[in-house]
Amino acid sequence: MSEAQAPILLVDDDRDLLQLISLRLASAGHAVLTAESGEEALSRLALARPSLVITDLRMEGMDGLALFERIHALMPTLPVIILTAHGTVPDAVSAMQKGVFSFLTKPFEGKELLAQVAQALKVSGGAAAAGAGQEWRAAIVTRSQRMEELLRQARLVAASEASVLIFGASGSGKELLAKAIHMASARARGPFIAVNCAAIPENLLESELFGHARGAFSGAVQAHRGLFQAAEGGTLFLDEIGDMPLGLQAKLLRALQDRSVRPVGSTETVPVDVRILSATHRDLGEAIAAGAFRSDLYYRLNVVSLSLPALAERREDIPLLCAHFIEQLSGRYGKPMPAFAPEAMELLVNAAWPGNVRQLLNVVEQTVALATSPLVPASLVQQALRDDSAASLSLDEARRAFEHDYLVRLLRTTEGNVAQAARMAQRNRTEFYKLLQRHNLSPAQFKAKKA
Repeated sequence: MSEAQAPILLVDDDRDLLQLISLRLASAGHAVLTAESGEEALSRLALARPSLVITDLRMEGMDGLALFERIHALMPTLPVIILTAHGTVPDAVSAMQKGVFSFLTKPFEGKELLAQVAQALKVSGGAAAAGAGQEWRAAIVTRSQRMEELLRQARLVAASEASVLIFGASGSGKELLAKAIHMASARARGPFIAVNCAAIPENLLESELFGHARGAFSGAVQAHRGLFQAAEGGTLFLDEIGDMPLGLQAKLLRALQDRSVRPVGSTETVPVDVRILSATHRDLGEAIAAGAFRSDLYYRLNVVSLSLPALAERREDIPLLCAHFIEQLSGRYGKPMPAFAPEAMELLVNAAWPGNVRQLLNVVEQTVALATSPLVPASLVQQALRDDSAASLSLDEARRAFEHDYLVRLLRTTEGNVAQAARMAQRNRTEFYKLLQRHNLSPAQFKAKKA
């Protein structure tokens, strides 16, 4: 089975039938993986990355519907075809209502099965993946089942022109996912332009996005094409959209509605053909409630939402990512890189990773740069994790961590006396209690125990 093929996972406890259907699918050019029970199918699911599951309904142990329900909970977009010799109309209706792709009664015509398979692969994107390979997602290194389902959804939405809003913590790879969607889309030959809305001062961001006319402001000695025009025919990725100033949000909304931009200082609008992808680590629901983000812009951007898991939620990817980073570093430094000792890898797999994949890269680079032997020892990993933990936090996370530690020190000093602690913090008691609630701190736990 080549890596470019989209495998079909075939499940049946009848070995003869399993082999017969497998041969029929293989003769039609499909890669096939088999399992003789629902339990075995689930164990193979994460590594197999199937684009379609075909399962018998009646099996010993876990039956086909129970298997479907487990698959659907893990990978909602993965199509499942159920085969049965005991099919009834109620069975079929129930299965289809739950989301089963199709329901075929044995004995069935081979052409009918192949037609259903072709349709299912078309819907899931499996046929496209089989023909085009995995180049579109090559930059995303994963064996995580959760990430695979996210990439399946990304592949499906890439085929449309829908705006996508990507949610994820800082350093989790939001731009990589946006680039993958672009590469899987019909706009792949066009430009992919990324801009971090939090990194550009407010007075410059409008000009960066929409451009400016000559003489629009001091220093504007010539006209400037903005990023919307630079992304013509391609994709514009607005990272950290939650940090965009409120006044500029209205202008962005108008540009999206009219599919045109007006450069700063110009009286004319310029039509643009651009797909918008955006991302944020913020809770935009809270921002809307606080009046910091426009609800109409949110709904315009959030036609489809994708949520990237934190690195701590996909720990099985850590050894794979480490190997990937070491390979990159080896090419950059032009020399062989050391590997991680088993104890060092165990520390990496079990670390907290508040800075996600970006922090992991920093730690890997630091440890391999300082290693003096073919194996990176656990002591170097411990040192790198200590050095990197504070630097990997965002400003909000660092401020929250400091505030928590500060409150703990105050309560320890005053032995849980809130009035005294509030005076030391120069806050009134009501405000101080709100701070304690925000950090889930109880004054009682700091009070001195009576002898």
